[in-house]
Amino acid sequence: MSEQNFSRPGAVDLSGLQQPATSAGATGASGAYTVDVNEQNFQELLESSMNAPVLLAFYSSSRSPESVQLADDLQTLSNEFDGRFLLGRVDIDTAPQIAQAVQIASVPMVYLVAQGRPAPLLQSAAPLDTLRDAITQVLQQLTAGGFTGRHQPRAGGVDEETGEEILDPRYAPAQDALERGDIDAAVAEYQKLVDSNPADVEAGAGLAMAKLLQRTQGVDLNAARATAAEAPDDVDAQVMVADLDLLGGHVDDAFNRLINLVRRTSEGERDAARTHLIALFEAVGNADPRVQRARRDLASALF
Repeated sequence: MSEQNFSRPGAVDLSGLQQPATSAGATGASGAYTVDVNEQNFQELLESSMNAPVLLAFYSSSRSPESVQLADDLQTLSNEFDGRFLLGRVDIDTAPQIAQAVQIASVPMVYLVAQGRPAPLLQSAAPLDTLRDAITQVLQQLTAGGFTGRHQPRAGGVDEETGEEILDPRYAPAQDALERGDIDAAVAEYQKLVDSNPADVEAGAGLAMAKLLQRTQGVDLNAARATAAEAPDDVDAQVMVADLDLLGGHVDDAFNRLINLVRRTSEGERDAARTHLIALFEAVGNADPRVQRARRDLASALF
């Protein structure tokens, strides 16, 4: 097997598969648990609050130095709390649409988002110790209510000298396994990460892609296509060609094949096709516009 390259921690970058996109983990913010929020990653950030709390700090360097200081202090605390909350910094000067959507009248303003539900938290700056105590109390209340999730650190960042991405060390064993062609070991390593934290999106994507590589090892593309052509409603045959299409970078073809299969089948076969398609969504990444489009098409096929 040829050596695989990586474009993000936990995910295999197969030629043509990943399209450039800004995600909640690809920002200029400095901090393992801080992201700079924009229109592209805002929804993803909100979705991450289903697993652990998110704080949204709205600020403006041109209008309110106080708001910038508050955002900086919260960034410091986000590292101290080691994933108990994720901080999203929203510059209302560069992301006015987000400020309008959340109806921000003035800054500073900090919202707490837990399980997708936003609530105002702070409207003025405070000493760091006071902020620390206030956040501790909020997290204790959430924990008492059973909300105990923890965010994974953001991507490792970029080496200033080489310009290359620094791999999060959690994914190193899986990456090493793939680079030496040991796909089974890579699947096992990603599975460990997912088992330890089901909310780890990057590990989930890596596991989905590693399983894709595992399923397609040694499969003859032409033979698989011939089998699928002879049995258009055979779930196993169609799934295999969809896997091979995805592996070859033909993402839309893979998705459309399985969506059409969902339309043609029923009950157990339909559910098997749907479940496999969702696994392919995870391999590509939910922020990818092709996945978002296919999700809408899948909903139409189902209902």
